[in-house]
Amino acid sequence: MNKNLTSLSPALVWKHFARIVSIPRPSSHEERIRRYVLDVAGELGLECREDAAHNVYVRKPATPGMENRRGIVLQAHLDMVPQKNNDKTFDFLTDPIEAYIDGEWVTADGTTLGADNGIGVAAILAVLEDKEIVHGPVEALFTATEETGMDGAFGLEKGMLQGEILLNLDSEQEGELYVGCAGGLDANITFRYNAQTAPTQGYAPMKIEVKGLKGGHSGIQIGYQRANANKLLFRLLRTAGSKMEILLASIDGGGLRNAIPREATAVVLVGEEQTKTLRELTAEYEKTVRKEFDGIEDSISITVAECDAPQNIIPAETAACLTRAVIGCPNGVQKMSMAMPGLVQTSTNLARVVSDGETVRIQCLLRSSVNSEKEELGEAIASVFELAGAKVELTGSYDGWNPDMRSPILAAMRSSYEALFGTEPAVTAIHAGLECGIIGSKYPDMDMISFGPTICFPHSPDEKVDIASVGKFYDFLLHTLAHAPEK
Repeated sequence: MNKNLTSLSPALVWKHFARIVSIPRPSSHEERIRRYVLDVAGELGLECREDAAHNVYVRKPATPGMENRRGIVLQAHLDMVPQKNNDKTFDFLTDPIEAYIDGEWVTADGTTLGADNGIGVAAILAVLEDKEIVHGPVEALFTATEETGMDGAFGLEKGMLQGEILLNLDSEQEGELYVGCAGGLDANITFRYNAQTAPTQGYAPMKIEVKGLKGGHSGIQIGYQRANANKLLFRLLRTAGSKMEILLASIDGGGLRNAIPREATAVVLVGEEQTKTLRELTAEYEKTVRKEFDGIEDSISITVAECDAPQNIIPAETAACLTRAVIGCPNGVQKMSMAMPGLVQTSTNLARVVSDGETVRIQCLLRSSVNSEKEELGEAIASVFELAGAKVELTGSYDGWNPDMRSPILAAMRSSYEALFGTEPAVTAIHAGLECGIIGSKYPDMDMISFGPTICFPHSPDEKVDIASVGKFYDFLLHTLAHAPEK
């Protein structure tokens, strides 16, 4: 396993990325990566500071003769999504990512890699360090806690940025320029209950597990129609519950709000004479689901096995309402864009269902490039769960970023890409939520583009970044800086 990332080109980018993957930086635990960026800027003698929202700001003056170019803000976020395979022992708060070279890719051993958005951070640090490149006034904005709520972008101070152009380095397909993105909304749902003592006679404790799903980014991969582990698990609970008595003790499904759930587990009690029936139903259900997702999911596993007896169970009425509501909750693509064929317009991800002995908490992340559709979808989800007796809070709403096809930086970057690579870049929008929409609300005159290297399967342990695309991405970035429009 070749872990020598510093052997790759461009050398400065991979040098910084190799250091970045060694620094634990899950969302809300970004102290050490902030310190690294500030230390690099300090060693380079550049103006830098951290604001109240824990964004890091660095300024690099224009190279001689480039002072008349429009100022460019290079922007990336510091945090990463902490996802791992069930059989991987790993602590994202203390352990360095085990990144390695796998042929034409860089990936990680059983965890997310953090190329989203570590490669963007590394590219900006390379620009700040490189004394040979040509550029106008450059500002670097490293935002905080993007993955769990875009806290840094929301907390960005007005008037802090002086540049007229923002290059967001958080897109994941080389050769594409993104000029728009979806807005978002969180649905936070709570069922409260008084736990009941689990019966000790006549019942067998069983653990139902759904695993082996691909998961992925709930904006980028939502259009792939991948299975949602929470939906699959509760569908089985509903099906089996129509055949026998099932007492639900606990549930733990999904991981982060912006990742499609890959795994979900429930501990249940069934009559001792019903264990064989439950096993048979589960095996048959697995066959059904595999057939439904043939060509989409290739490793679906749905199993049931004996487990330790739980002390408490969720009351039957609460469990029944929860099950019906999860099954009835909208999930996945809700509408495709008519203006941009192939682009998802509105979606929702039933990301998390977890019990703690007193509550069952559910998280859904809604996305749409049409604000009214996003709000209506939120009300639909709220209605489903409120009818089931849950409390629902719709929070964290942010608007999308509307395309400006007359953008001067778009025209300049199209020319740069064609000059470098002999072909035109694709111009598109993304269903994921980029920080551009929030930053644009604070700096409405900012001209913005998002681009990046090719990163596959972000937000999952299969995440990987294409090595060659990093080189093209960085060359493109440097050419864009050298050919920035004049003031």
